[in-house]
Amino acid sequence: MIFNTYWFILFAAVVVPVYWLLRKSFLRLPFLAVACVVFHFHFAGPAGMAPIIALGVLTYAAGLTRNRLACAVGIALSVLALVFYKYIHFLTGGVLTLINPGWADAVEKSAKGILPGAPPLAVSFFVFEFVHYLYEVRKGAAPLKNPLQFVLFSIFFPTLVAGPIKRFQQFVPSLEEGARNVGMEDVAAGFRRIAIGFIKKVVIADNLTLAIAYYAPLTPDGSVAQFAAMTLTARWFVFILIAMRILMDFSGYSDIAIGLARLLGVKLPENFNWPYAAKSIQEFWQRWHISLSSWIRDYVYIPLGGSRHGLARKIFNGLFAFALCGLWHGPAWNFVVWGLYHGVGLAVCANYAAIPGLGPRLQGWLEKSPKLCWVSTQLFAWFGWLLFFYPLPQAIAMARLLFNA
Repeated sequence: MIFNTYWFILFAAVVVPVYWLLRKSFLRLPFLAVACVVFHFHFAGPAGMAPIIALGVLTYAAGLTRNRLACAVGIALSVLALVFYKYIHFLTGGVLTLINPGWADAVEKSAKGILPGAPPLAVSFFVFEFVHYLYEVRKGAAPLKNPLQFVLFSIFFPTLVAGPIKRFQQFVPSLEEGARNVGMEDVAAGFRRIAIGFIKKVVIADNLTLAIAYYAPLTPDGSVAQFAAMTLTARWFVFILIAMRILMDFSGYSDIAIGLARLLGVKLPENFNWPYAAKSIQEFWQRWHISLSSWIRDYVYIPLGGSRHGLARKIFNGLFAFALCGLWHGPAWNFVVWGLYHGVGLAVCANYAAIPGLGPRLQGWLEKSPKLCWVSTQLFAWFGWLLFFYPLPQAIAMARLLFNA
């Protein structure tokens, strides 16, 4: 976690007070841009910054043209960069090898000479925000002509590593307003939110991670012997700890980012809204990682046709969108399966009432049983975390052990 490193604490302890002391927006914004560049350079290095600079310049230039073809090319190049830097090994080793091992070896050897040791820092967030920007400009939104605004939208340091994923139409006005009018209310709200985030992430999530690693370790051979040796009650307790750990980790990081931005007068969108209070899979995704789920909806699901072309196409679009949502979290099959798992859950949740005869009766019964809706929703989501957290064989074995004394 970047936010609890000594370097970052010192960085924030210098940047935030200087930002407050400058007082004028025409001084604050250039200073903040320099601070963001320093932050990115420190954690990404020259090799990590170079591809992002290239994509940023391309995105900014394509947006200025307002040309539909230029914007489409910019979107395509950003997506290809993401695929190359983050997924090339997954595609060659997990997909292309099944088709033609020779092709896979050739692609892998060619990529090795170009790829850095690790994907550029936060490349997924950069690409999603660049795609959003060009898509909206292509639809008719006014581009960001001020390069300073575009730089700050691109590398705003609180959101750089773990979001929330920003929308430029909301972010830039908030940035400008914050630079003019950041006050004690913002500062107090920012520090409260940061404190909550650190409690969630460092105090709760990190300690839960240690407990889970002890009782249900992620093993190279996929063994579940330690989990199997526990009592059934203890297994369910660890299962709950996994769900709590993921929520505290993800939402804690978002809280810190939102709080840091608020110290600068910038109001970021909420990313988590009590997802474990949801009573349906649809509601869960309206509350969980909101900036990601809304991005997937607006820039994958709806452009594919959404629900406009019949039930079969609607289900396919949802499955495809959520497979990408899963893959966005990492280049591994368990993430793809986790995405498809939720895609199937959403398809059932959205369409079961249309089943002749049974559907309306089942819907009426569930509407009268909110506690059952809540329990079934949470169990569905929490079993999904096994797919998210562990390789598929280990996740399936652990799920079975929850019902086998």
